[in-house]
This record gives sequence, structure tokens and C-alpha cells, in this order.
Amino acid sequence: MRHKIPCFCDNIFTVDVPEEINLDEQPQYIEDILSGNFMIFTCGSCGKRHKPEFPLIVHWPARGLSIEVVPELDRGSFYRRKEEPSAKETVIGYPELSERVAVLRDGLVPEVLEAIKYYLLLRADEAYPDQDVSVWYQNKTGDGLEFHIHGIKENEVAVMKVPAGVYEKNLSDYKQDPKKEPFPSLRVKTYLSVQNMLRPDELK
Repeated sequence: MRHKIPCFCDNIFTVDVPEEINLDEQPQYIEDILSGNFMIFTCGSCGKRHKPEFPLIVHWPARGLSIEVVPELDRGSFYRRKEEPSAKETVIGYPELSERVAVLRDGLVPEVLEAIKYYLLLRADEAYPDQDVSVWYQNKTGDGLEFHIHGIKENEVAVMKVPAGVYEKNLSDYKQDPKKEPFPSLRVKTYLSVQNMLRPDELK
């Protein structure tokens, strides 16, 4: 689909944006998504790089993924929409798409990763109650999982290593009782994210 992108230099340029992609058939997108270079468009007049978000369906049959990507600007409307839920999973924003692709690339269970992020956010809130902190999964390491924590210090990213045993313990808890908190509260309709537990009251 063709979209027009307005630039700060007053130039308006048109780009072609796919409505669906298949990561098995188009593996070049995987690295773009993981590196944050997905859907970046450059203004031909001034050279400024733009990263707008458009609705997208992403399939990755080899990893069992079929997901709708909702632009971050539409987060509120996602919670408010009344139509029947899609059969597809949902992520909101391209950063969440990147994280979900990384989780599935590493053979991990998304529900368990979101639970670990929840516990890390609780610890961060205790230590930095006045900061707006976010936690993002990065990759598996030799002895565990690496998360990046944003918002503790301006323009700095903290690296947190979570031992593999923590993941295995949460995985065991999830398999034994997926209705045990925090797992149910991590999902709203088709959207699995720790953000569901952090959303403002008007979106509940």
C-alpha cells in the first residue's frame, strides 16, 4: 500500500509499504526488525530518516507466528475496539514486534518472558520510584537471558542478566498453572504484554 510521509522540511514523499510479510519467504526482514531498521524511510529532499508505524500482518510459519502489528498511536483504540478478536496475536508498535521476533528466534515462551519483565519492572519501581522505566528482552547468553532497561538514567541503557534458572522456574510455573498470576493479567484479548498491567484506568 502507498502512504504519504510529511517531512519537517515541508516535502511530502510517497512510500510503498507491504500489508503482510512472511519471514520464511522474506528472511531479509528478520535482521531489519531485530536491528531497528525496519520500515525506515529517507526524505529525498533533506535526507531526514523517518520511522512511521503502519498496520502490518507478520507471518513466520517456522516459528508458529502469525501476528498483527498495531501502530503505537493506535494503542488506545485497540483497547477500546469492540469487534471480535482476531485469530492472530497482537503486538503494539515496532519495538514490540522486534522483541517478539527475538523471543521466538531464541525458542522462548512469550508468556514467560513477559512475566519475567513484570518482576524486573517491580524491582525497578522499588529502586527508582520516580522513573519511567521500561524493560526489553535482547537475547540468550551462555548462562541466561539479557534484558535492557531504559529510563533509569537519561540516555543510558542498563543491562540486566537473568539466570537461566529463573526462566526455567517461571516456565515450570506457567506449564503447571497458566491461570496463576501474573500470567492471566499479562493478556488482554489477543495482546500479550506486560503493558496490559501498566495501562491507565481509562483503558481498562
